[in-house]
Amino acid sequence: MNVNQFPDRIIEIDQEQYLYFGGTAYLGLPTNKAFQELVVKNIQKWGTTYGSSRSANIKLTAFENGETFLAKHIKAESAVTVSSGMLAGKLVIDELKKQTDSFFHFPDTHPAIQANDSLPVFINDKINPRLLDSKSERITILTDVVSGFQTEAIDLSILATIPNHKEVTLVIDESHSLGILGKNGCGIYSKINLPIKRKIMVSSIGKAFGLTGGVIASDASFINQMHNLSTFVSAAGMNPAFVQTLADASDLYIIQHQKLLENLDYIDQKLIKNDAIKFDKTYPLIYLKDDNMIEILKAKKIIIASFKYQENSNNLNRIVITANHLYEDLDKLIAILNGYSN
Repeated sequence: MNVNQFPDRIIEIDQEQYLYFGGTAYLGLPTNKAFQELVVKNIQKWGTTYGSSRSANIKLTAFENGETFLAKHIKAESAVTVSSGMLAGKLVIDELKKQTDSFFHFPDTHPAIQANDSLPVFINDKINPRLLDSKSERITILTDVVSGFQTEAIDLSILATIPNHKEVTLVIDESHSLGILGKNGCGIYSKINLPIKRKIMVSSIGKAFGLTGGVIASDASFINQMHNLSTFVSAAGMNPAFVQTLADASDLYIIQHQKLLENLDYIDQKLIKNDAIKFDKTYPLIYLKDDNMIEILKAKKIIIASFKYQENSNNLNRIVITANHLYEDLDKLIAILNGYSN
């Protein structure tokens, strides 16, 4: 379906209006007037793009301002922005290849943080024996915080069983948890307290935070390694107008996060729970197991997200709740889902 304007809570298809529960604009920022005004103001100050290397002799204070905000928001020692979440993941993996003997991954890890020759953390639902053997080595563990078909943060407690002669680095992709989970949408990075050498967070900023770009957050020593990577040095940075907007929109992020939580709480109070509908009141996705629901909802003038997330996988049929949805929108959705459950 082709549309001619940004799909917010309302989407127009063939000159007909539908309620839209798709996309990834969880905080509803792309169409938020106050947010747009900040972006426009910063474009007027910083231009539409800046194609120079971050290591050039001219340093834009926009980067320092936005990255300081991100580090504080995520509750990390340091953070650096790049042009996309995908690049953030690739840069981290490239650097860790130099200091890792074996990579391991949780199921359904996003391609941004996949490594060649990585081994599964679980085999037949049990921890991979390679993680428990007597070999002393440096290992890196890769995972999405919330993977496809899930509505809760991944349980990382199994990592505490890895013996201490394994030096563990943990890489988490928070593209679908930054701005959503944690206090004020800080994500889960700050809550990870495991006996590991290092934790590294990567994320797209183009989801909840509403701006094209990516972020890497970790300890200051690792972020400094990122700054010195040849790929980072030779690439243009994130749009400086957008990076400055991150800092300027700090209060808006909190306001929109609260609106999102209120919408989720409203759904939780009214939605009849059943096995065909997967929902958790802390997360803005509702997964539908029945493909027929797509057409049922469409007939009632509601469009949801449906696509293949990865090759050879089942369709992801998911309802996306944003901070912009009104209670009347939610009432229409809930009435259909409750009617289906009966």
